[in-house]
Amino acid sequence: MKSIKSLIKKLKAFDVVVISFSIFLILLHLIFQSKIENSVNWIFINLVVIAIAFGISYLEALNDQKVWRIIHYWYIAPIILLTFRQLFFMVKPIRVYDYDDWFIAIDRWMFGTDPTHFLHQFSSPLLTEILQIVYGMFYLLPIILCLSLLKKDRFVALDFALFSIIYGFFLSYLGYFSLPGIGPRFTLHDFSTINQALPGLHFTNYLREMTNTGEGIPSGTLNPAAVVQRDVFPSGHTMITLIVMYLSVRLRSRSRYFFIPIGSLLIFSTVYLWYHYVIDLIGGLAFMIFSLWSGKIFFNWWQRKIGKEIFEYEKH
Repeated sequence: MKSIKSLIKKLKAFDVVVISFSIFLILLHLIFQSKIENSVNWIFINLVVIAIAFGISYLEALNDQKVWRIIHYWYIAPIILLTFRQLFFMVKPIRVYDYDDWFIAIDRWMFGTDPTHFLHQFSSPLLTEILQIVYGMFYLLPIILCLSLLKKDRFVALDFALFSIIYGFFLSYLGYFSLPGIGPRFTLHDFSTINQALPGLHFTNYLREMTNTGEGIPSGTLNPAAVVQRDVFPSGHTMITLIVMYLSVRLRSRSRYFFIPIGSLLIFSTVYLWYHYVIDLIGGLAFMIFSLWSGKIFFNWWQRKIGKEIFEYEKH
């Protein structure tokens, strides 16, 4: 029993989130095993993720070497992508109904029209190209923030930033289960003609194809609306980008001068490029506020529990 408690106390707060969410997914696989493809394989993968979280934490504490600290931070990146991919096989079978009609109705109630149609009148190939490139930078923003903190050896701030990011990702994933949707590029526009209706210059089509492939609809997919990832509400791009922007300002990171303009363009691009409804962005903001508020409480509770320094913005 003491050895188990000792092992648990070696976990960082973001490890606890990874382990907790992996357990949650395992339970869903067990409950909906008859509906989810390859449930047994995914259960095994989640168990491996849990083992990796414990193993890396133990090795860092045992060796106290910089290389293990860096590995501890970096293992989070593939976990986020792996979990996102896993949802592709889970959300649709578990939550059969899509809520796009709700999102469309709310947008029309707020604006009297569909925002994607309204913005289309101002579109141009140059603007589309710029925004598609910015949209594609989404996963780079958290990495840049964490690297800027690591460079300054601000380890408590880095632990909190990394925790906030993965906690935010997983909360947004819960949103996908709650209110699944496919977005306006399928419901309000013709997905098959998007390259002609909203053209870019040089890289837009290639970047779109990368995004589509990541969401389970590579080129040539039959009936893509039926199989695409249900990841509309809340807008994870909006939520995580706002978290990164907020932390960069509150942590006085020099990277804030990059994040504020790029992040603002990225959030705007989610509607301009037909990926999201405006209500998704509002949902992303609400989830971001809740994530940072509740996350700070949990993070400091865990820090106290394992005898580590708590996090306060003014001190870091």
